[in-house]
Amino acid sequence: MEATAGGSTASSAACPPAPSRPTDPDFLSCVLQPPTPSSSSRPDDDYAALRRLLLRRKSPSALQHRMEWRCNGKGYVAYRNFLLRRIDGGAASSCASTPSNSGRWAPSPAYAAFSDVDSWSSSKDLRRNSGPLLRNLSISSKQSDPERHVRFAEPAYSFVGMHCIFDDCKASVTILKFGRASSDLLAYGASDGSLTVCQVSDPPTVLQKLIGHSKDITDFDFSSNNQYIASCSMDKTMRVWEISKGTCIRVVYGVSSQLCICFHPVNNNLLLIGNANREINAINFSTGRIVSKLTFDDAVTALDVDHTGQLIFAGDAQGCIYTVSVNSHTGSLSRTHKNKSNKSKSPVTTIQYRTFSLVARCPVLLSCVQNGNLFFFSIATDSKGYLTLICSLKLASPVQSIRASFCPLLSLEKGEFIVTGSEDANVYFYDLTRPKNSCVNKLQGHGSPVIGVAWNHGENLLASSDSDGTVIVWKRA
Repeated sequence: MEATAGGSTASSAACPPAPSRPTDPDFLSCVLQPPTPSSSSRPDDDYAALRRLLLRRKSPSALQHRMEWRCNGKGYVAYRNFLLRRIDGGAASSCASTPSNSGRWAPSPAYAAFSDVDSWSSSKDLRRNSGPLLRNLSISSKQSDPERHVRFAEPAYSFVGMHCIFDDCKASVTILKFGRASSDLLAYGASDGSLTVCQVSDPPTVLQKLIGHSKDITDFDFSSNNQYIASCSMDKTMRVWEISKGTCIRVVYGVSSQLCICFHPVNNNLLLIGNANREINAINFSTGRIVSKLTFDDAVTALDVDHTGQLIFAGDAQGCIYTVSVNSHTGSLSRTHKNKSNKSKSPVTTIQYRTFSLVARCPVLLSCVQNGNLFFFSIATDSKGYLTLICSLKLASPVQSIRASFCPLLSLEKGEFIVTGSEDANVYFYDLTRPKNSCVNKLQGHGSPVIGVAWNHGENLLASSDSDGTVIVWKRA
């Protein structure tokens, strides 16, 4: 007996046997039973009996998954996601779009990187087969491995489908924005010089088609009351439009391409414009005259202003980010700091300011660079806007100038989420604080590279645009 036992032990150490499939529901109920708060308290007998009955009726593969989750240290999240998950082994199916199956999270690092699970139909097919308002879309599953674990997206970043599609533009839509404090006013500019203003509420309609620029629209901004739009273009002009009449009321001519523009948040009579001549110009909205000018080291490609109107954050064609002090009354500009976190010398495509972050506990700044780098900075307001790099994320290098945006704040999630377009025609959601598996969700529906993304004021709609001229408005759950 001793020799047999010793031989058995040596054999087991050399080649451990595969774990047997658990079939005893009593054993599984003990493994999966929630721990009691103290040794004196016992779980309810009826509750334990009900669990055992339910466990007995589940398929062996499902039981195996649950035991693995429990034994691998997985907790409530894995158990909850298992209950939400379809027990169909990943078979192909078609169903109406719902918050629980339209978006998904990446699986945990123990299994695999983010994988494509849901596939929306191409927007080209949607345009041929349906009207401008699309609510229910079929989703097909591409999951081939029935044992692959996939976590569903949290409700905050789940989408019930496409709210509407605008496909009237025949050129690449390079930028789009919602109106200030508006949930249904959307505008987008294209590479043919056109600027379109839409209403996304039922029924979605095109309100105005603003024609005047002869080259690409590089940027535009709404006034505080959404009565006017100021746009800039590669044709070296800045134009002011009255939305209700659809007419251009002012043209300001420059000596180089005008690359970015925004209204001052406190003094709406002040326009800030960055150009290819390495300048930021402060322009009087009423007269069209330049009241102040500041020169930089390279072309100013993106800018944003903090909520107080005292600081401007500008990115240039070499990837540097500048902090500029501005006088809200006179419009005078003065440079305070320069950040060189981007070593690749690639143009900045997005600069976005946010007043607060759950991660940094202070104002923060998002920078998106053309080579695919994303940078997340904290802002020291007591040091005249000094930037400190918190984290960065490297994505695939795109050919297009892809833009990015902060996602709405989540009180229940620890992270800093952003949304961005991509060359593979998808809209991706990333958590900048995750060093690995940072992609948490994606939306599929475009048929060409996605360039622009924008949230509305109510944060229930996300708009995205692509190089074919299609604009999709996604409805958040």
